[in-house]
Amino acid sequence: MAEESPAEESPKARPRIRKTAPTIRERVEIAQAEAEKKSRPGRVKPLLTKAKAPLKKIKPPSVKLPGPIALVVAKIGRVLRWLAPRYFVNAWREVRQVTWPSRRETWRLTGAVFIFAIVFGALVYGVDTGLDALFKKVILKE
Repeated sequence: MAEESPAEESPKARPRIRKTAPTIRERVEIAQAEAEKKSRPGRVKPLLTKAKAPLKKIKPPSVKLPGPIALVVAKIGRVLRWLAPRYFVNAWREVRQVTWPSRRETWRLTGAVFIFAIVFGALVYGVDTGLDALFKKVILKE
């Protein structure tokens, strides 16, 4: 019988599990979860109340609509008043998460787009001219 090594007998000898580095998406989700934990519970409501204030000042048109149509229009109005502020709050959150390029990067990327457009346009022009000549010689036999 083979003797067992001391490492196998020891209860502390376990295989080491390495954690992989979190992805960017996972880091953002963790940061959002921490931000939600830190935020005060009554903080969003005053913001929504302030955002709804201009919408409350808008008066509906004085045109009388038939019963069912008026109900549908009223429901749509309520939904829009409820969704619009939430949309703007969420849009602002997304804009704050964006990493904006510097002025130098912007110019460099703009130049790359223009160069690509010129090269691609020349390529399309060359293929179009070649196919046009081939079409005229083979199909039309001029």
